[in-house]
Amino acid sequence: MMSRITCAKMAFAYLLISLLCIASCGPSDQSTIETDTLIEAPIITRDLEAIKKEGKLRALTVYSGTSYFLYKGQPMGYEFDMLKRFAKHLDVELEIVVVKNLDELITKLNKGEGDLLAHGLTITSNRKKAVSFTNYLYLTKQVLVQKKPDNWRTMHWHKLENALIHDAIELLQDTVSIRKGSSYSKRVANLSEELGGPIFVNELSGEMSTDQIIKKVVSGDLKYTIADSNIAKIMASYYPILDVDVPVSFSQRIAWATRSNSPELLKETNLWLENLKKEVDYNVIYNKYFKNKKDFRRRVKSDFYSLNKEEISPYDALIQTHSQRINWDWRLVAALIYQESRFDPKNSSWANAEGLMQLMPKTAEELGVTDRSDPVQSIRGGTTYLNDIWNNFETIEDSTQRAKFTMASYNCGLYHVIDAQNLAQKNGLDASRWDDNVEDMVLALSSPKHYNDPVVKYGYVRGVEPYNYVNQIYERYSHYKQFIGE
Repeated sequence: MMSRITCAKMAFAYLLISLLCIASCGPSDQSTIETDTLIEAPIITRDLEAIKKEGKLRALTVYSGTSYFLYKGQPMGYEFDMLKRFAKHLDVELEIVVVKNLDELITKLNKGEGDLLAHGLTITSNRKKAVSFTNYLYLTKQVLVQKKPDNWRTMHWHKLENALIHDAIELLQDTVSIRKGSSYSKRVANLSEELGGPIFVNELSGEMSTDQIIKKVVSGDLKYTIADSNIAKIMASYYPILDVDVPVSFSQRIAWATRSNSPELLKETNLWLENLKKEVDYNVIYNKYFKNKKDFRRRVKSDFYSLNKEEISPYDALIQTHSQRINWDWRLVAALIYQESRFDPKNSSWANAEGLMQLMPKTAEELGVTDRSDPVQSIRGGTTYLNDIWNNFETIEDSTQRAKFTMASYNCGLYHVIDAQNLAQKNGLDASRWDDNVEDMVLALSSPKHYNDPVVKYGYVRGVEPYNYVNQIYERYSHYKQFIGE
């Protein structure tokens, strides 16, 4: 009697012959096997010129362990890192639009909720009817994800081998759990046709990311799923009970997409990708999220990995308590604390600022802080100081603008910001608005022409510091709001 392994080898040979035969006979009727939902044509026209005119690129992506996530207070992810570089290349602001249901990515793109679909989509003929794909980012294969027996470490090799599927043909009459409408769903339909028998599909919600589905295989809630090999392998590095060695497809192209009526954005994206691929950074970014197993395991173990818990830092409870006391969103205060110290209570600067909120010795003394490295004292004192500054801007009605004035003053000093307001008023700008008004005058205070102006009482300030400080805190705050509830 032939062993299961021998049968599997014969079946694999049969599968290869079948696939080659299908390829040589030309493409099959995609309409009968394509499971992606056809999406209507774009309903808005917005191309590169409009994006540059507004100064903002809106990118649609998903919340996952490789595309976009939060780790120790810092937004990260393959798509996020790539998008930051692309926005910088375009010289525009980046706005991340998180799509919770993967089934809605293309629809939201064509409705105009984003300019660029920045999530690794497999290029398929049906999707090409709905969007324009960029040049591919990388190649990958789809693989079967299955769980080894719980006692796999103590099993004899041949018993372990017999317990696992070794070829896609063994999936006939079995069930695979995948998202409806995904390229994986299409692949199962193709396999069923190629192998001449049914592979049953357990359809999952589009709100589940691939890594969430894989975790359900680990827990035993699902028997099999299919994933791109780069994602499956990095997950298996943390969950060694997974087997991800069975390919179910040839190499497939993974790309981003634009609306079909955005040819200039598509052209610019492709030119940028072409140049980026020539640089070391391109492979560094890919390896960081898909090959660096050590960093991945460290993230997965952390409580401050947003896919594990809705936590930003070890000090969330303290930040929430004291933010509530001064009526600020705690996520905004957390973004400020990250900017100041990266949540390191021992952090100190060249200017002798110290602690989570980087209090200066004299300020700490005035606030009753005796140990600046103590998180409780630092957050209590720092938030009290923020509130004191806030009270100096009572005439500013817009709470967001008022918060920006407060944070700029926290960074460079209240009186330098008042100088910038005076300059703004003198130059016909709105002295009660930070954005595009007083922030420009803070930058101007680095030049002798302006810091020697009679309305300026406190002289020179390196204006780029408070300017970047406010912008970076609010950028981080926007990410925190995506991941962490109030």
